[in-house]
Amino acid sequence: MGPPKSLRGISQEAFDELVKENMEDLGMDPAEALQDAIQTLSLQGVDLSGIVKCVPGETSVSDNPLIQSLERLKQLDSNSNDQISNDDLSEAVGLFDKLIELCGCDGSGNAAIATKNGGVESLSSILCKIRIRTQSSPALVSGLKTMALFVHDVQSTETFRTSGGPATVVGILKDGIEDLEILNSGFAVVTASATGNEVVKEAYMDMKIDELILDVLSRQRNASVQSLYDAICVLLTPDDNRVVASQVYGHARRFAKIGIARALANSLQAGLSSPSLAAASIALKAVAVNDEICISIAESGGIDALLRCIVDSGEQGNKTVAKTCCSLLCKLAGSDSNKSSIVEKGGMDRLIELCARFSDDPSVLQEVMSIITVLSLRSPDNAARAMEAGAGDLAIQAMQKFPTAQQLQRNSCFMIRNLAVRNPENRQVTLLLSNGIEKLIRQAKENHQSCKAAATDALRDLGLDDYNR
Repeated sequence: MGPPKSLRGISQEAFDELVKENMEDLGMDPAEALQDAIQTLSLQGVDLSGIVKCVPGETSVSDNPLIQSLERLKQLDSNSNDQISNDDLSEAVGLFDKLIELCGCDGSGNAAIATKNGGVESLSSILCKIRIRTQSSPALVSGLKTMALFVHDVQSTETFRTSGGPATVVGILKDGIEDLEILNSGFAVVTASATGNEVVKEAYMDMKIDELILDVLSRQRNASVQSLYDAICVLLTPDDNRVVASQVYGHARRFAKIGIARALANSLQAGLSSPSLAAASIALKAVAVNDEICISIAESGGIDALLRCIVDSGEQGNKTVAKTCCSLLCKLAGSDSNKSSIVEKGGMDRLIELCARFSDDPSVLQEVMSIITVLSLRSPDNAARAMEAGAGDLAIQAMQKFPTAQQLQRNSCFMIRNLAVRNPENRQVTLLLSNGIEKLIRQAKENHQSCKAAATDALRDLGLDDYNR
């Protein structure tokens, strides 16, 4: 499958000319001419993002406060050579704050207007000059926050790359590695600029951003740098549909090789006292791309830490931590050696206890079911242990209680399939059937399209051949 077709663009000048033609040739009043141009171009599949839509005679593009701020920023940039004066620096911070206010409003479309009118190029240049001139933390933080808003799609991230943005941001991060505000705003730019753009990801990797990330994790053990974890996830996510074969799998292995997986696993040891626990768990899941890495995380105490966090999250009623820790544990359970470790450490019982505490939340229950499904895969002993812990009762009660929760119903069917272990004579199958599981599976199959395949397999492994039904 190739990349989706992109919308046709239009320049500000061409748009304004069309509005003018509506007024002069068709006799429309200004407001009507503007709306007609918008509607006509939209129907033709023209991308109008980045276009300033003004009513002729009432306002103009130059009156737009965003355009005015950008023009002044360009002037400040052109006034300076390699450095920026103190007076210009103070004004630049004011402009950054104004641009943040204008572009931070959801649905305003101002970020697209900014990037279409040279905002990324000017901001990249002036940030570089601020770094060279003063390394002023307030100015850099404001500028980085502005840039994180400006880069929002492939076109703007490409402009960011060709304007030297990645090198400037990495340089700022290295200079301010002890400054939490610099780190959070800088890695927010990394996250925004690398999202959906494989070339930008590669640019950061060429600059050894993995080593920078490890350095930050080593220095900021007790601090919360949320955007750092977001950046890890984005750098390791194949989200650019223009690329046939993503390189992010190799990035993850490189992250693990230099010690990032171990550092993230160590960060779990603080448990729920850490404000970054959920973010670190999500980031570690992104790094855990193969069996070797999953085993290394377990050897670093990752499984012990996760099981403690799962217990604590249940006791404290923290659903977010419960779900993220379960999701990571499910990933680690993909390694057969980790399966045994999780079960031997009482993982089955702890998971069922978690479900008892969050019995009214299907999003937690379905995460637990995913783990038990993986733990029981190719393991009759683990399937039997899961049944002893109460997995069969969990499936029955959850399917009865949440008949409309599609993902939970689907995960229940998968779990039941693995609990049956394709042996219709074993004890757990008898228990499941005697408690009415067949009816629940058939209801899930009938009511939810996403459950059909999983339900069919579950019925087959329960000894109820369903392929002809």
